[in-house]
This record gives sequence, structure tokens and C-alpha cells, in this order.
Amino acid sequence: MTDPTMTNPENIDAYYDDHALNPIDPRYIPVTRITSAIMMLFPIVGAGVLEFTISPIPGIFILPILLIAAYFVFAVPARKYRRWGYHMGADRLRIISGYLFHSDTIVPFGRIQHIDVEQGPVQRPYGLATLTVYTAGNHNSAVSLPCLSHEDALAMREAIRAHIKRDLH
Repeated sequence: MTDPTMTNPENIDAYYDDHALNPIDPRYIPVTRITSAIMMLFPIVGAGVLEFTISPIPGIFILPILLIAAYFVFAVPARKYRRWGYHMGADRLRIISGYLFHSDTIVPFGRIQHIDVEQGPVQRPYGLATLTVYTAGNHNSAVSLPCLSHEDALAMREAIRAHIKRDLH
């Protein structure tokens, strides 16, 4: 059943303002911290090598890198978590993200060509998954919603599939 406010294009903003966004799973924060820590190992090792081979002043290479790593491991994940939200309506998926670069993406179910539910090696032990929907076209043809509980991602995939199947018949 279509929401009557959606029949008039002027009401689209009011429709989405009235529907609260769902947050992604809070386990996003530790998963992102682990991933960031793994990625920061490379510059830390590089700075350590420079520190012990050519550094004239102790700490000139390693201390700035450690401060940057601490920021990306401890501060950034919580900020990013607060900036993710989604709403799955009867016929569309809305995903909002971004801290510096804000993105508000609406994907009508009728445009979706296929759907993936993926789990990375860090997400799997936490029971999280990423839902990715693919649409026709070039710009934003793949839209991802990270760090949903695996069960929620599977349920969303099945709900979208059911809607698409219903539209085809």
C-alpha cells in the first residue's frame, strides 16, 4: 500500500522528515576501530623504520603518526556512527551518511537489479553484515548500508526481493 503523502512530489520531504531514521548497529564502533587499527599498522611500522634508521631527533616520525592513529582509531568511528541512518519504506530505501561530505540517497525498490549481503572477516565475529543494492546506471549504482546485524540485513534483502517480485507480476 502506498502512503498517500508520497503521491504528491512536494510531500516527499515532509514524508521523510516524519519518519525517523534507524541507526546502524552500535557494534559498528568496535568493528571500525579494529579495521582502522589494522590499517594504521602500515604507517606506524613505516614511521618506526624511519625512526630507528634515519631520525636525528627521537620521536620525530613515530609520535605524529601515533597521534593520528589514535584519532582515527578512537575518535572517528564514534563520529561516523552518529552520522549513519536509514529508513526502509514500503517502496524505497533511504540511506544518510557523512560527516564532512553528507550523502542522502534514496533508492526506489523498482530500480534495484540485485542485492548483496556481505560479511568481512572483522564483521563476522560481531554478527554484522553490509547490505549492498545495485541499480541501473552509473552514478551511485551501488549503494551500501554497512554494519547491520546479519539477521536485519537478510530480512531487509528478503523484504526488498518480495517487493521487486510483487512488482514484476
